[in-house]
Amino acid sequence: MSVTVATPADLLELAGTDLGSSDWVEVTQAAIDGFAEATNDHQWIHVDVERSKGGPFGGTIAHGYLTLAMIIPLWSELLVVEKTSMAVNYGLDRVRFPAPVPAGSRIRASGTMAEAEAVKGGVQVAADLTIECDAQEKPVCVARAIFRFYE
Repeated sequence: MSVTVATPADLLELAGTDLGSSDWVEVTQAAIDGFAEATNDHQWIHVDVERSKGGPFGGTIAHGYLTLAMIIPLWSELLVVEKTSMAVNYGLDRVRFPAPVPAGSRIRASGTMAEAEAVKGGVQVAADLTIECDAQEKPVCVARAIFRFYE
């Protein structure tokens, strides 16, 4: 279930609002392998299924930056701005990866709208996001994401 607003200006009233949680999404080995190809990061803990069984995580794990990249589709389930000409990812603050994401596990995002401020042509929001994994007790990613929504 997402929070829905009509326009970017409506975001100014959401500071402090709990945005709830996204649906669970599986992080498959195929997605990990595709990310390795796209980024040229073929470290064995991500792509060598056999070798990784004897490694520190007992199997392959997602790249931290793959987990970070999943913020965008998960975020889109938390907040909907119906009448916006454009939305952009403006940046990230305080990113951490407290625990790994094992291949085949599922992740989801939850978040709070920390700040909202008017900028030229729209509104900038800062969301405190936590990515959790069904195979871990600790969060797998914690970040403050900055987005801009334009009128």
